[in-house]
Amino acid sequence: MRVGVISIALAVVTFALFSAALGHEFLVYDDQQYVTENPRVLAGLSWQGVKWAFTTLYASNWHPLTWLSHMLDVQLYGLQPLGHHLTNVLLHVANVALLFLVLRQMTRNLWPSAVVAALFAWHPLHVESVAWIAERKDVLSTFFCC
Repeated sequence: MRVGVISIALAVVTFALFSAALGHEFLVYDDQQYVTENPRVLAGLSWQGVKWAFTTLYASNWHPLTWLSHMLDVQLYGLQPLGHHLTNVLLHVANVALLFLVLRQMTRNLWPSAVVAALFAWHPLHVESVAWIAERKDVLSTFFCC
């Protein structure tokens, strides 16, 4: 019971703290390369896009899941930045809950696991990864790590 309540509390507070990112626009930095000016991503999710994602070294990186997630976002939200930011925030919220549950399972210590998950969730260093759409690769790698 307490594990569920703590998981929900961590998720709600994390979402509340990072919800400010939902009002942001795309950044004129890497968001063009990753989303707004990338013809493969702008085409949405397709078999051709999947093939491209797994065979390209675009923007100096090979990260097919990142490309696929951006394609899915374009498919779902178009070029509305709110949806792209929402995906990053929800991935971070999921990462926090997963980290708490993994730590709790590994250590059998409830409160230390909750504190570590909260520090991970709310540390200012995560703002860039969550609020910057092109940094999707960071929240995705954490999600698949847990």
